[in-house]
Amino acid sequence: MTLPQDAPPLPEAAPPQGRPWYVSALLALVAVTLLLGGAWLFARARSPYPFYGTAYPSPPVAAAFSGTGADGQPYTFKPDGKTSAVFFGFTHCPNICPVTLAYLNQVRAKLTPAEREKFRVVLVSVDPQRDTPKLLGEYLDYFGGGDAVNIPEPRLSEVARAYGVGYRRSEVKSPQDYQVDHTTATYLIDSSGRLRALWDYTQMGEVDRVLSDVRYVMQNPLEQGQ
Repeated sequence: MTLPQDAPPLPEAAPPQGRPWYVSALLALVAVTLLLGGAWLFARARSPYPFYGTAYPSPPVAAAFSGTGADGQPYTFKPDGKTSAVFFGFTHCPNICPVTLAYLNQVRAKLTPAEREKFRVVLVSVDPQRDTPKLLGEYLDYFGGGDAVNIPEPRLSEVARAYGVGYRRSEVKSPQDYQVDHTTATYLIDSSGRLRALWDYTQMGEVDRVLSDVRYVMQNPLEQGQ
């Protein structure tokens, strides 16, 4: 259609109104909620139980190891139908090892007598030069008992690597006077020998939450092939 030359100009279209700020905020909130919800569902799908420790998404079989036990006899770690808390440390450790073992003893004390029979603490020495079987036995007895094993090198380094544990000597003053820096994790292994979760040293003080992880794994070991 052609307009007459003296026709008044058509009014300009009004610019589109901007989206109210609260609508944008609501949409952003929904997007974040969906994102977090998806992450939560993904995590639960991989580990249905909300572990306090860090769960293994596809629990591997824990590496076997052998050495000399605290009684001076050959020792081989195997499930034996027990849930195990395995910790790599040494008897001359000034803080992390005794604190970790003390917390694990508190966990053990909170178990029922029947549960206690199916739970054990295992200390793998990262200082085989100084940690004699006798010394390991006395050390574990002080913290409520458990298993301890001295594994000579180079086998110790192979076992540590299988668990993702690192260690090295530090502050060396003499062949018998030194410290050992090491990974501070404690590994939770079920009665079928599967690595289910690990706790860092900084988590061990939450004894009741550690206890909940232990009880869940004790009651829900994985079957072969799972």
